[in-house]
Amino acid sequence: MQRAQDYYPECPEAFLVSLARSGDRRAFEELVQRRQSSIRNLMRRFCGDYALADDLAQQVFLKVWLNIRTLRKPSAFSAWLRRLSVSVWLQHIRKKDALRGANELTGTEAARREASTSVGMDLDRALATLPRQERLSVVLSYNEGLTHREIAELTGTPLGTVKSHIRTGARRLRESLSAYGDGPEVQQT
Repeated sequence: MQRAQDYYPECPEAFLVSLARSGDRRAFEELVQRRQSSIRNLMRRFCGDYALADDLAQQVFLKVWLNIRTLRKPSAFSAWLRRLSVSVWLQHIRKKDALRGANELTGTEAARREASTSVGMDLDRALATLPRQERLSVVLSYNEGLTHREIAELTGTPLGTVKSHIRTGARRLRESLSAYGDGPEVQQT
């Protein structure tokens, strides 16, 4: 005889969210299984550090578990999860950490190429060269597909500043990735 939990992998996400809201750990585990890869990748794009991204993703899911009962509409889970992810990232960069930024490149440094790499740098490395706020805005716009207004609301940044971050960040990415030649163009905003 099969248990109800055996069917969780086939269940709609909103149903699993409803179960997790009522304290069902197996439903929550299924949500984590479904979403962990995308949240880890989002955090990697934000910080450029795989170990830190994994730690931040874990923090996101801890916050989800602790706060899922406050989510009113299970159908809003995706947007709520994204908002929590950005919140965790912003909390991390605001912390007064003595080592914060120790291994980050500043936005004015030229991207260094390793001697063994003849093709050029990849997107993640290029993103790591952007200042934090530009990187955040660019990732939310191009990777997550958010509008400028949504990014402004999500980050608490003025709309004009978000537009500027995206425009400047996209220009810097084009410059950093120019070694790839005439590939697909990044849309100008």
